[in-house]
Amino acid sequence: MEKTGDAQSCQNKSEEDIPKSSPFDFVIKQFQGKRSSSGKRKEQPSAIQKFFSGFDFGKSEGKERQETEETLKNNCRADDQSEKENLPVEDESSQLISEAESPSGEQRFNQFMQKLGKKPNSKNLDLNNCALSAADVTELASLLPFLPELEEISLSWNGCVGGTLKTLTAQLHHVNLLKVLRLNNCRLSAEDVTSLGEAFEIVPQLEELDLSWNSNIGGKLSLLTKKLRKGCKIKLLKITDCNLTAKDGESLAEILNVLPNLEVLDLSINKHIGCSMKVIAQDLKNVPGLKELNLHMCGLKQDSLQGLDAALQHLTALRKLDISCNKEIGGGFKDSTAHLASLKNLEVLDLHQCCVTEEDVAVLSQVIPLLSSLRELNLSWNKNIGVSSDPLLGRLRFLPKLKSVAISNCGLGEESFSALAEAALHLPELEILDLSWNKCVGGNLKLLLGALKLATEIQVLRLSSCNLVAEDLALLSTYNMVFTSSRGASAHRPQFRRDLFHVLSTFLDKSNEKMENTALFFPEIIFILLKAGCPEHAQCKD
Repeated sequence: MEKTGDAQSCQNKSEEDIPKSSPFDFVIKQFQGKRSSSGKRKEQPSAIQKFFSGFDFGKSEGKERQETEETLKNNCRADDQSEKENLPVEDESSQLISEAESPSGEQRFNQFMQKLGKKPNSKNLDLNNCALSAADVTELASLLPFLPELEEISLSWNGCVGGTLKTLTAQLHHVNLLKVLRLNNCRLSAEDVTSLGEAFEIVPQLEELDLSWNSNIGGKLSLLTKKLRKGCKIKLLKITDCNLTAKDGESLAEILNVLPNLEVLDLSINKHIGCSMKVIAQDLKNVPGLKELNLHMCGLKQDSLQGLDAALQHLTALRKLDISCNKEIGGGFKDSTAHLASLKNLEVLDLHQCCVTEEDVAVLSQVIPLLSSLRELNLSWNKNIGVSSDPLLGRLRFLPKLKSVAISNCGLGEESFSALAEAALHLPELEILDLSWNKCVGGNLKLLLGALKLATEIQVLRLSSCNLVAEDLALLSTYNMVFTSSRGASAHRPQFRRDLFHVLSTFLDKSNEKMENTALFFPEIIFILLKAGCPEHAQCKD
């Protein structure tokens, strides 16, 4: 019994040494065990846990709180680790799904071009006259990062480009291989011109810039030119019909010294720029590689022509010079051709509608025959060409490389026409001859056609409103037969047929011959039409 009592006493003593736990502690521990074993994301301690954590159920208050805090911290660490393991997998999965669903940059570009009815080309973006909207320009700008090989952008004849160009230029740094930018007739604003100027630094390879037919550029060209820096690679600059002012001309002159590679400068149809032409001409010496200078309808005057002539001594590489439709330079050639003759590489000279005087013709008769490389000469609409006693047309014989001669409405007389016909004997490469609106041709065509038999390359003969008579048509019939037999069915024959039809229609409409005289040669007319329309009829005259 004593032993039993002692054992009971020891058991009671042992139970007193073990800390007592409440039933709530048991419930909480069971709940916590389930959370840690699940491996899933745990929730924050519940309100019940927070409530009972403040009570002492057989433990000291400090020890109980310490155990609870440690347990919560461990659970939070497990939660965080679970989130780190699970979330990236979910994000990667959703990202892969998103990438699979969204089109690539190349696909977007192809879709954009197909929408506009254009064939995609990663190097040449041709969107001329595509009725682009402002939204289209914005979308195009977003596609530039996917076109790193792009070299040409043509957005001409899209009026909505104006006012939105900044959106596009902001992305040009993605296409730093860009060489050609054409923005003809895009209604560019002052803001567009400014943003374009700022883009020059990020397209260092740009070689061609065409801003023609944007009238709002007038008076604002300096916003563009002041951004150009020395060493610019631009080779072609076209600013046709942009309403340029004299001040714009001065701004243009200032940048010529930073365009050492310039080869083509087109300022045509800017009537007010002539006032600053002397300033521009002085700086043309900075572009010695210039090959084409177009000053058509620029309001040039005699003093402008003198300044230009002084500049020509520095432009030995010039291939084309167009100063046509500048009526006020008439009478100025006699003092302004000293250096024109030095242009040994000049191939195209356009002087049509310049109101040249007889004194001018006398000077040009001495200078033009010295241009040994000349291939195209246009003297049209200068009536003194035909009435001058100086044999300008006769001296064309010294230019055997001539391929095109335009002398329409030049007031030719029988003497000058005979001189031309004689010169034609020495022009074997002649392809185009325009004698329209010269009344003396009528009845004298045989003088010319005899010479043109030797011009085996002739393709176009224009005789509009030349007072042709029936005998001229008969000669044309013979000439057409010779042409057919010597040239055959060449690739150029369709052009000749079109001009022949035009000659015949002009004759039928404006001939001064009586109808009965025309009727005598009506079979010849039918024969010409048959041969012109169907070469196999050439041998079927009978």
